[in-house]
Amino acid sequence: MALSRRGRDRAIDYWPGFVDALSTLLLVFTFLLTVFMIAQFFLTQEISGKETVLNRLTAQIKQLSELLSLERANSGSLEDQMATLRASLKSAESERDKLRAGAESGDKTISAQLDNERDLNQRAASQIEILNRQIADLRKQLAAIQEALDASEQHNKESQAKISDLGQRLNVALAQRVQELSRYRSEFFGRLREILGNRPDIRVVGDRFVFQSEVLFDAGSAALRPEALPALDKVAEALRELEKHIPGDIAWIVRVDGHTDARPISTAQFPSNWELSSARATSVVQYMISKGISPQHLVAAGFGEFQPLDTGSSEEAYRRNRRIELKLTER
Repeated sequence: MALSRRGRDRAIDYWPGFVDALSTLLLVFTFLLTVFMIAQFFLTQEISGKETVLNRLTAQIKQLSELLSLERANSGSLEDQMATLRASLKSAESERDKLRAGAESGDKTISAQLDNERDLNQRAASQIEILNRQIADLRKQLAAIQEALDASEQHNKESQAKISDLGQRLNVALAQRVQELSRYRSEFFGRLREILGNRPDIRVVGDRFVFQSEVLFDAGSAALRPEALPALDKVAEALRELEKHIPGDIAWIVRVDGHTDARPISTAQFPSNWELSSARATSVVQYMISKGISPQHLVAAGFGEFQPLDTGSSEEAYRRNRRIELKLTER
């Protein structure tokens, strides 16, 4: 009985060993937790630094956006690059968020993610530098364009002044030519008065020398009457003399106008007064040419019954309206 009791007293006590093992495990866990917290601290510091860099980049991008808005008309391609840069920054922010999530979950791939983010930041900084240089180049180009515009505006002002001066000179020259032509017209009509005398059927009306149609043509005909040829010969003589004296640089013509009365005509040869008046004016011009007058100084025109001297319906009014007019004028 005594031996059995002593054997039970010598049984192994496991509790102290269990306590030591548990203490050791707690120490190891505490060490690992401390290491994890230290890593968390440094990781947080690294991420905070990256956020500061990203904030500075965001501020720089905002300033560049303000500058680019001033150059929008000439920098469409730069806006595309800014969009690319914003996309890169957005990607970097996404990577940053992933890093935060990885830190919270104890992801061991944090170092690789940080390297990737660092590369993205470097590329963004490089693109910002390129944009700065391009903006500087655009400003130089705008300055050159403005200088060219200023020079062009000055040239236009000088050209306008020259044009104004030339216009004034031209107006003076034209006025002188008109005065000269008026003088020759007066001499021409004065010469015709002397040659033709004071015949009632040949008269001056304003700036025109007027022949009554009965002097030159039979009724309804455009053929010159033989009795009219001496008077036309005198007119041709006066015109030949006039051609000798008018300078060659004065563009002048004698316009021969045919007019009829208001009574209609309708024949196979002359369907209306237009044809009759035009044919009579042409007959006079052709006769003048046959007498040596230059064709370039003659014009034939037909007015029908639409330019009457007398709007009455009497036989006397009709007679006055049937006429051939000679007008010396500029071409």
